[in-house]
Amino acid sequence: MILVGLTGGIGSGKSTVSRLLHERGCAIIDGDQIARDLQVPHGPAIPALAARFPDAVHDGVLDRQKLAQTVFTNPDELAALNGIMLPLINEGIMAQIADHAQGNGLVVLDMPLLAEFPRRDLSGIVVVDIDPEIAVVRLVSQRGMNEDDVRARMSKQATREKRLAIADRVITNDGSFEDLVRQVDECVVWAKGLPKAGPRAGEPVRS
Repeated sequence: MILVGLTGGIGSGKSTVSRLLHERGCAIIDGDQIARDLQVPHGPAIPALAARFPDAVHDGVLDRQKLAQTVFTNPDELAALNGIMLPLINEGIMAQIADHAQGNGLVVLDMPLLAEFPRRDLSGIVVVDIDPEIAVVRLVSQRGMNEDDVRARMSKQATREKRLAIADRVITNDGSFEDLVRQVDECVVWAKGLPKAGPRAGEPVRS
């Protein structure tokens, strides 16, 4: 198994790149989807979230908007959320890595917080990069997000420089869709030449 990490900031187009990689035969481990599955009504993460953020959980159902309003305006609250969610997410990631561990295919770990919480088990890291101002315009015009909210979320993520510093390969998403597809195709060829994932599969770097 070749295990490649995929990351990028909000509005970078990481989800589009992940979809294109899947269409090219890569198995995708989606960290965001694992988190969503943990937060379904009465899901595995709900009791701990209810205990720490009682105003955001009602009758076993998480109010994502209220939780976001709480954590993205307070670093301590964001740290508390990460303290609850990240160990559970890693368990889900570990389980899916184990499902692929004996194979020879290309597995992509789509993980937004890879720069903030590095891992030791990756064969290589791909960063989807975009000019932050272009990302803001796209999120406001295409997703209808509030510009102030977008900038607040960006400020809580790793900087562009920090993400680029961990990259073994960069996919630049400032141009056309055709250019993005070309870069993804080239990335697949590159990734297939990487060494297999190491023996400590699933072990995050401890900070």
